Amino acid sequence: MTFFDKLNAAIARNQSLLFLGLDPNPEMMPRQNSNRSEKSIIGDLGDWLQFVIAQTTDLICAYKPTLGFYQALGVPGMELLERTLKAIPDDIPIILDAKHSDLNTSTIFAQTVFERWQVDAVTLSPYPGQDCIAPFLVYPGKGVFILCCTSNPGAIALQQYPSPESPFYLQIVKEAKIWGTPEQVCLEVGTTSPDVLAKIRAITPERTIMARSIWAQVSNLPQLLAAGLNSNGSGLLVPIPQDVLSQDNPASQIQALRQEVEQARTAVVKSASQCDVWFPNVCLLQQHPHTQLILQLYDLGCIIFGNYVQASGAEFPYYIDLRTIISNPQVFEQVLNAYAEILQTLNFDRIAGIPYGSLPTATGLALRMNYPMIFPRKEVKAHGTRRAIEGYFQPGETVVVVDDILISGKSALEGAGKLKSAGLNVEDIVVFIDHEEGVKDRLKDNGYRAHAVLRISEITQTLYEAGKIDDVQYQTLTSKP
Repeated sequence: MTFFDKLNAAIARNQSLLFLGLDPNPEMMPRQNSNRSEKSIIGDLGDWLQFVIAQTTDLICAYKPTLGFYQALGVPGMELLERTLKAIPDDIPIILDAKHSDLNTSTIFAQTVFERWQVDAVTLSPYPGQDCIAPFLVYPGKGVFILCCTSNPGAIALQQYPSPESPFYLQIVKEAKIWGTPEQVCLEVGTTSPDVLAKIRAITPERTIMARSIWAQVSNLPQLLAAGLNSNGSGLLVPIPQDVLSQDNPASQIQALRQEVEQARTAVVKSASQCDVWFPNVCLLQQHPHTQLILQLYDLGCIIFGNYVQASGAEFPYYIDLRTIISNPQVFEQVLNAYAEILQTLNFDRIAGIPYGSLPTATGLALRMNYPMIFPRKEVKAHGTRRAIEGYFQPGETVVVVDDILISGKSALEGAGKLKSAGLNVEDIVVFIDHEEGVKDRLKDNGYRAHAVLRISEITQTLYEAGKIDDVQYQTLTSKP
């Protein structure tokens, strides 16, 4: 089970958005649990943490041990960490709070936390950039939380730079969105301000946010939850105050806290059902299923404005360049997933990519779906085998054609024609973007069924509703050349 699935299952099972820090802090340990002996302090802390776990497994959705507390206790502390991790039930996700930020040790640290310690997610610092995050994302089913904001007053000068209207912490959020899928990359936000949470939620409606420091102003809880929860009343993890654990019966206070959060959560869901949302022009309940992917494509610069001549010879006031996607593995994976959703509904024996733009996509789909791949050459070589079709195949087999953008349909038709001339059957052509120039009907007239992950109108509307493009750019994308 993936971290995301395990987390959602725990939330549903325990009816709780609460997560609990498992930190061996002697100052927080109840006196009756401690002999105050230097020799026995590790044992006392271990017993206390075991007691806390036993008290809370049906009240919380995740545990969050802070690595620094264990490291401060030396070798015995690290041994205590491993014992504590083993004591946590398998159905409760573990988020290791490490704030890791060293590029040189990222690979070995990712291996340690995910393979040796078997935690489900880890917190990371964003400042080294995507290169530091990537080693953690190669582990299927694991998650990372990117620290984007803290409540520390001394951090204001950095986080609010260059201005409160355009703060640096929102830039971190925007960058983190293109590092991985919502199931992989989550956010850590320390704040007492509903406004901060609302700004982050507005640009990341599908990301899980782990809130911190919200209990500094208890009266703000309903507003914080309303700002941080998504339209489904989820997507926000709420911390349990550490001083609760120093009480004789922490379970009773956590139960009361869970009830308080659940009441506020219910109110948010009821409000959202009336379409009271964060985006001014879009209801999150009616979002396009590929909203996050569309926004990430825009952030990557795949959509640019200006006068551009297309491969068909037509001149458009914009250009869509999908070739940069292959340099961003996380976004490329989402693109492959979107193609695969369509291909899974079709019948075929082999996948054929149209040179050159869709060859990486066809290769990725062949590997992912375990289908053999071929491709028609743009031009037949004057040397070697002089093949028109590269790859092995048998006449009579059915091939699905994969292309990137459908504008005139010329490349798809030419490629399909070469495949058919070699004795192959072609019934379906799958593209990523359909420019909606009536080409689907043209393909149908030639005996092909056309399928598209996205239509240009869907991309335009999503970007406009999310505030990514202005009225002029909206008209540019919707006007026909």
